[in-house]
Amino acid sequence: MLKSSVKPFHYNLTFKPNAKTFEFDGKAEIDLKVLKETDTITLHALKLQITDVFLRFPDESELYTKEKSFDEANETVTFLFPSTIDAGSEVKLIIDFIGELSDNLKGFYRSKYFVGDEERYSFVTQLAPCDGRRCFPSIDEPAAKATFDITLIVEKHLTALSNMPVTTEFEDNNGLKVLKFDRTPVMSTYLVALVVGEYDFVEKRSADGVLCRVYTPLGKKEHGNFALETAVRVLPYYKEYFGIAYPLKKLDLIAIADFALGAMENFGLITFTEIRILVDPANTSLSIKQSVASIVAHEISHQWFGNLVTMEWWTHLWLNEGFATFMQFLCTDALFPEYEMWPQFVSGMYVAALQLDSLKNSHPIEVPVKNSSEIDEIFDAISYNKGASIIRMLHNFIGDADFRKGMNLYLTRHAYGNAETKDLWQALSECSNDKPVTRIMTNWVDKIGFPLVWVEKNEQKDGKRVLTLKQERFLADGSQTEDDTIWMIPLKVATAGNESALSCLFDQKSIEITIDNVEKDDWIKINPGTVTFCRTQYIRRRCWKLLRSTK
Repeated sequence: MLKSSVKPFHYNLTFKPNAKTFEFDGKAEIDLKVLKETDTITLHALKLQITDVFLRFPDESELYTKEKSFDEANETVTFLFPSTIDAGSEVKLIIDFIGELSDNLKGFYRSKYFVGDEERYSFVTQLAPCDGRRCFPSIDEPAAKATFDITLIVEKHLTALSNMPVTTEFEDNNGLKVLKFDRTPVMSTYLVALVVGEYDFVEKRSADGVLCRVYTPLGKKEHGNFALETAVRVLPYYKEYFGIAYPLKKLDLIAIADFALGAMENFGLITFTEIRILVDPANTSLSIKQSVASIVAHEISHQWFGNLVTMEWWTHLWLNEGFATFMQFLCTDALFPEYEMWPQFVSGMYVAALQLDSLKNSHPIEVPVKNSSEIDEIFDAISYNKGASIIRMLHNFIGDADFRKGMNLYLTRHAYGNAETKDLWQALSECSNDKPVTRIMTNWVDKIGFPLVWVEKNEQKDGKRVLTLKQERFLADGSQTEDDTIWMIPLKVATAGNESALSCLFDQKSIEITIDNVEKDDWIKINPGTVTFCRTQYIRRRCWKLLRSTK
């Protein structure tokens, strides 16, 4: 994390892309709070040519930089000034720069598409996780939130979009279109979004009044209708579920020809690869429509969980992605019950997480991230799938009503700010009659792996079933483990005559449970619905040892 002597609180950014040179001219006017007396200011910057730098003080006096130096390893630039700046003062740092519209799908880049046989380009941003620094100088970290005024200068025939609606549009002396966008709410740099290109669109207002548009390639606007209809249903669902309205005036969803991810949740301007949002009404299969509905629900949930409240640092990435993955299933199941989403969650998300997490070289959900080079390594099935699985388990344990209250408290308490995992647990605990959420969830998040729950004894006594359950870490290769982790397992048991025969918190190495009203030949099932993140085993220990010995 960058230890800077200043804190940005507002950016005024101007971008002018050039389709001939594949460069863009940029200007950043950054309002800074000086945290300690200093004669240097260090910001993130990567692959930017900085042409002019100076400070402007409240009295309109100016101080030009004496020297600038780049640190490519740490992706920073440091400006040295001829005199010190007082602690506590507020100054404006003005930087002119030139950036490259590369084809590497990072920062502000070019995306190739075709109209007939003619090759054309749009210009698009992908700033997450740490490529805002390729687009403009900044403190490019999730906790360094600020407001943004954005201006785009483009050719007159092009569509230009950003996070907020256009407030002013005019033609400059060179015949170019100048668009000034409304000020954003306080948000992280990685959520800034720019798109310049040729697009068609369809639009509709949601029931709660938000103007939604889906932008498509030229001549394919009808392919955006399904995503649009989904979006205008998803927004009111989340408003009602979280008890908090969508915080912006508009929501745009746009199909990008060249895009590194499935989608990106930029505040107010969500970008998608084309196959994740376009639906041909005549030819698209039901499975593709389901996929589009699901990913639209995922990305829109981020507008609350990730954008309104953002992780403090990338160590808590799973807070963004695990939660959004859970919500995409919850929301899509509510809006499209015919899709039967939860059985698919088990066969897809849940099973994939079990497979990866059963390996000795898996990793905990929450892992320390020291620098930007380590971030990409945690965008995997542990953060997404296992994260979603344990949130589903917790949701089932505390109940939907208390879960919703907890989410409202969490989002309200940390709105336009940042949070850590412990903050979520605290809110859910407060809203569920002080259930021990933190104690339950700690090992699920901090420890590698998951438990095998197996029935060591299964005895019938006077119309009751007595089970002895034990837990140990499950490994796919069947090997013994020295891992002595004890998970607090929210566990349910079903029987032939009662789907909710017993619920318990399995928080020891071994427990004995008694189930009433079970006949001798009745079946029992541990973890009905496959909600708890574990594997189950019904054979006796001696048989299990025998199986292991034959591997």
